[in-house]
Amino acid sequence: MAKQVLTTTEYVDDLSGGKAEGTVAFGFEGQLYEIDLSKANTRAFQKALAPYLSAARKVRASRTRTKPARAAAAKHDLAAIREWARTNGYDVSARGRVATAVIEAYSATQ
Repeated sequence: MAKQVLTTTEYVDDLSGGKAEGTVAFGFEGQLYEIDLSKANTRAFQKALAPYLSAARKVRASRTRTKPARAAAAKHDLAAIREWARTNGYDVSARGRVATAVIEAYSATQ
């Protein structure tokens, strides 16, 4: 026996509480927002923004850069850190990752 599962998404207008047509996304002062609106409220929203949008200039979206996981270690001479760690009682391997605590302890002595 076959079974069919249907999923239906119904949007509720965040202003009126009635049926919404979909989600409207917008940004203001560096913050992104979403609101579910009916057709009428979407038109009212667009009408309210129209004078501002016609006078505004578009900007390209900036990408947020994430630092690589090994950024802290890349700034240091790992061979020197390993040598310092061994002479100061830290257990470090000859290769691979050096623990952040070891790098911080080494940096504190410099």
